[in-house]
Amino acid sequence: QVQLVESGGGLVQAGGSLRLSCTASARTLTNYGMGWFRQAPGKEREFVAAISWSGDTPWYADSVKGRFTITKDNMRNALYLQMNTLKFEDTAVYYCAKTQRQFALTREADAYDAWGQGTQVTVSS
Repeated sequence: QVQLVESGGGLVQAGGSLRLSCTASARTLTNYGMGWFRQAPGKEREFVAAISWSGDTPWYADSVKGRFTITKDNMRNALYLQMNTLKFEDTAVYYCAKTQRQFALTREADAYDAWGQGTQVTVSS
């Protein structure tokens, strides 16, 4: 069973940047789409971004389009989320996840079968 570990969260002022990383152990991510989700206090988990197994095709939620960039490095078995121009409303715990099916690209949380423990991102206004 693959284990995912996020890192890179922290406290940043509005307008600032953070880069989240997600690394996998025990299993290669090469053939799997990956995604980032987030959950703010009192709210449901929501889709942030996803990327195809090859890393060629990204997909973003409207709320982060133009500010966030998702990338996948199959050689390093890693996933990244570059977050620029951060806003107060981006404050949440961010989770990386792996699709259950190979070669999938989806924004549906139910289609992911492995999740990291989450990393806190706090944006001060």
